[in-house]
Amino acid sequence: MAGVLFEDIFDVKNIDPEGKKFDRVSRLICESESFKMDLILDINSQVYPMNLGDKFRMVIATTLREDGYLDDGEYQAGDTGPSRADSFEYVMHGKVYRIETEENTGDVLSRLSAYVSFGGLLMRLLGDANNLHGFQLDSHVYLLMKKLAF
Repeated sequence: MAGVLFEDIFDVKNIDPEGKKFDRVSRLICESESFKMDLILDINSQVYPMNLGDKFRMVIATTLREDGYLDDGEYQAGDTGPSRADSFEYVMHGKVYRIETEENTGDVLSRLSAYVSFGGLLMRLLGDANNLHGFQLDSHVYLLMKKLAF
């Protein structure tokens, strides 16, 4: 899909491991099913409550437009036709503010951490560098989430 940097299914393994810092924010500790990526994600728990053991689909994209063309970062419902956001329950827009690479040691594949700030709600996605090659410092991205029923 054009404009998609990363997509996988995640399992919530822990919530607020260091205690709750803010009333409306929860820090999720998650692991992806397909790529074995580690995710730390702050969400507005009042708007989108999550529970231990929940599974969700997460997409990181450069645009909400289905055709992959970049947008201006301002969402207007129905403005540009169909939107990726239409099939998700929780969407955030943010900026990649740090990318860290772990050095290759022997047979271990290099790992990359991508850090994104969504207006103060933070995300760290860590895993095989091949899965995060599209992330660029100072670029704007969308995070889209949808809980999976099981």
